[in-house]
Amino acid sequence: MSKTSTDLTRWALNGPTMGTRWSALFYTPEGFDAKPVQDALQAAVDEVDTQMSTWNPDSDLMRLNAARPKHWVAIPGQLRDVLRIALRIGRASGGAFDIGLGDVVRAWGFGPEAADQHLIRKALDAPRRPAHEVLELDPDGERARKTAPIVLDLNGIAKGYGVDRLAETLRGFGISSGLVGIDGEMRALGLRADGEPWSIAVEAPDPDRRAPHSILALQDAAVATSGDYRHWILVGGRRLSHTMDPRRGAPLMTPPASVTVVARTCAEADAWATASMVLGPKVGQELAQRLRLDVLFFTGDVEGVRALASGPLFSGELSR
Repeated sequence: MSKTSTDLTRWALNGPTMGTRWSALFYTPEGFDAKPVQDALQAAVDEVDTQMSTWNPDSDLMRLNAARPKHWVAIPGQLRDVLRIALRIGRASGGAFDIGLGDVVRAWGFGPEAADQHLIRKALDAPRRPAHEVLELDPDGERARKTAPIVLDLNGIAKGYGVDRLAETLRGFGISSGLVGIDGEMRALGLRADGEPWSIAVEAPDPDRRAPHSILALQDAAVATSGDYRHWILVGGRRLSHTMDPRRGAPLMTPPASVTVVARTCAEADAWATASMVLGPKVGQELAQRLRLDVLFFTGDVEGVRALASGPLFSGELSR
């Protein structure tokens, strides 16, 4: 006889990662020991951070950044998987998602150091080719090399991938129903204990407060949001988005207020949310329709927000 929702124990675990916190919500039969799950979840996100952090000079990503062009560098499996996803989405988005903007991120003060005018001028003047044109993975995927100078940054995908690792870790413990997340990037496994989809709030793009704009029902899928209303800097009295424009080597000038994407994995949702910010509502919606992506754009500001949806999920299952 199957357990009912009242027979199950609710667990809400969390811990530090990537300058924020991860979370995991799931239900198990009574008597379950959650301590091994807590430890495994923490180890999973720690491994992602160790391999992909730009704040840790000893990370595997920074070791690849330090290597000279055309020199093969051995890379661990998770970094290889993320690079593959990033390069695939980079090509599919026409370079709108580009992991080769590490020098730009650093120059404008979104990395470990403050903004630097000299580095900004250098980033603006530098000739650029997207990462999918100058980063190669060997056929076995155990090595990578740059064919031209480039500084890699995985901040547009690493958190999403970390969420996927949380989901995989829960599954490794036989947990097929749960909700995991890092800093608003979420992935749902199965249904809730009551048999209903997981309810995910789509946040209104309001820099002054956190409030839901609508509610998304999610099952066996992931959601990620990118926006200019949380992470930004002031330059000359102007607020600049943390999302970089690969064409300019600078922050986006007129980005959407936010973009929310639902995809099979959180790494894909994370990357496509960034790409959609760069593409903007018109081109972004056209690409989303061709690729059958579920994408929700918010344009304007909190006084006059307009929602533009693509894909059946947002059209049919989004409620106010």
